[in-house]
Amino acid sequence: MVFEVIVVGPLSVNCLVLGCDETREGVVVDPGGDVESIIQAVRRHGLNIRYIINTHGHFDHVGGNRQAVAAFGAPLLIHQADAPMFERVADVGRMYGIPCENSPPADGFLTEGMEIGFGGSSMKVLHTPGHTPGGCCLYLAKENKVITGDTLFADSIGRTDLPGGSHDQLLASIRGKLFTLPDDVVVYPGHGPETTISHEKRHNPYF
Repeated sequence: MVFEVIVVGPLSVNCLVLGCDETREGVVVDPGGDVESIIQAVRRHGLNIRYIINTHGHFDHVGGNRQAVAAFGAPLLIHQADAPMFERVADVGRMYGIPCENSPPADGFLTEGMEIGFGGSSMKVLHTPGHTPGGCCLYLAKENKVITGDTLFADSIGRTDLPGGSHDQLLASIRGKLFTLPDDVVVYPGHGPETTISHEKRHNPYF
């Protein structure tokens, strides 16, 4: 399976390019910026992008949506609770001194338990609110990986002091949706290095 992490944008978001080895169908997760680098990776792997997926609606994860949709012509997916953030990307980015474009509207919505297929690969949507109301993680059971966006980091968790955040809800999401996965599942957060479920259950200071 193609599984490449590309660090993009001024806030160093982990964008992921995934693809099926046999069919070359793929997905792009969190194209937050530097879309040309994402395009180059997709071309290098010879992928046909089936979906563009946002784990949540914050500007640093969705700032490249417009360019990515134009480049790949693929449907854009996010949880419905975070979809209104698409209209405020430019304004929020400006508050941080980072130029961004508003995202085009979503073509479909992520829901709990939804299976997203691309070629012979698939991933399951886990709705994990807390960092944002519509935050989602993406579990690839066959590959023993989970993409956690800004829900869970190596030795940390997503911030909950922004509008729509809830510390208690985030901890409940992680305990109920992520810490119930097998211990050896590798975690790919929205920022920073990878980790494992086992490590976070035993060493994350928030638990």
